[in-house]
Amino acid sequence: MRLFVCVECDELTAKITAIQELFEDASGLRFTDPTQAHLTLKFLGETDAEVVPTLREELAAAIDDADVSPFELTAGGVGVFPELEYIQVLWLGIQEGTAELTRLHRAIENRTTTLGFEPEQHDFTPHITLARMDHAGGKSIVQKEVRSRDPTAGTIRVDAVTLMQSTLTPDGPEYESIERFSL
Repeated sequence: MRLFVCVECDELTAKITAIQELFEDASGLRFTDPTQAHLTLKFLGETDAEVVPTLREELAAAIDDADVSPFELTAGGVGVFPELEYIQVLWLGIQEGTAELTRLHRAIENRTTTLGFEPEQHDFTPHITLARMDHAGGKSIVQKEVRSRDPTAGTIRVDAVTLMQSTLTPDGPEYESIERFSL
């Protein structure tokens, strides 16, 4: 099972679609499905099914550890990883709710690494992936739009964190919720 922990962002689908359209002329971009928009708190990767019951318990404990009440998340602004000169990912940023997301991430990171999951190798930057860049054909368009645009996608209420299964298919990943953990 390929698993990750996320905040689902279904309510932002229409706005994410509109923001992706700003980049539609950039060749090399492979857009994510806006109906599956989410903010990843922790990518777990391939996980044995027998670990899942313990993982569920640890995620529930991590949510308690984080001590985060339901909160408002505002998504807006665009950026890239790792940098504008070498683009791999185009993302939508988070303008409000970063403190709560960071507390959730840290608590989940602490609990999952004790189970043997690999710790993150980079700083946590809350974002929603808009596209991945397969080749640099449209890099200059992406650079121009990122430098000149500051779109706002909207605000959603975050009241749960989801353990999600990702199945890779030729048409892109398909996601299935394993369990939702209320804040």
